[in-house]
Amino acid sequence: MVTLLSRARRALLLVAAAGALASCGIPTTGVVQAGGPASGVVPTTWVYLVRDGTLIAVRRGTDAPGDAETALRSLLLGPTDAERLKGLTTRLPLPRAVPTAAPAVPDGGATAVPNAPRWADLVKVTARDHRISVELSVPAAELTDPRLAAAQLGCTAEAAQRTAGSGAEPEPVTVTLANGLRVEVAATRCPAP
Repeated sequence: MVTLLSRARRALLLVAAAGALASCGIPTTGVVQAGGPASGVVPTTWVYLVRDGTLIAVRRGTDAPGDAETALRSLLLGPTDAERLKGLTTRLPLPRAVPTAAPAVPDGGATAVPNAPRWADLVKVTARDHRISVELSVPAAELTDPRLAAAQLGCTAEAAQRTAGSGAEPEPVTVTLANGLRVEVAATRCPAP
């Protein structure tokens, strides 16, 4: 009888303790909206900027690691403020700096202010059989250093290809400028990130 009574007391004490812990004075709140879901590691890509006429690999956060188009879009945004403070620049025109044809104002007056072109108006990326080709539609006359601009595009696309790759050596990236200049960019020409 004593053991049955002590078991009952223990069970009663456990129930009381659980009740005390459950009602510790913190009110229920329901669902709290606090941003997006946990995401873990932020994917990154490498873009190639320029300092003193030399390519420099810069890591940037991205939505799709290993995707050449995403990497090139990031590159075409130009250096961030922090990157500019480190002396980094670009030889590529920024999308907002490249003028496009503007329609005439309907009343026959002055023309409207030119709009900045979309990213797709500047660069066309084609991936076929593990080869990437990049076409820059900006006239070469608008580029201060066409070969270095082509190297920025090629190395950025090559780094994205390497990130997404299966371990095999990436194929060279072909960059074609509007004046017909074609540059093959291989990993050996790109500074290691």
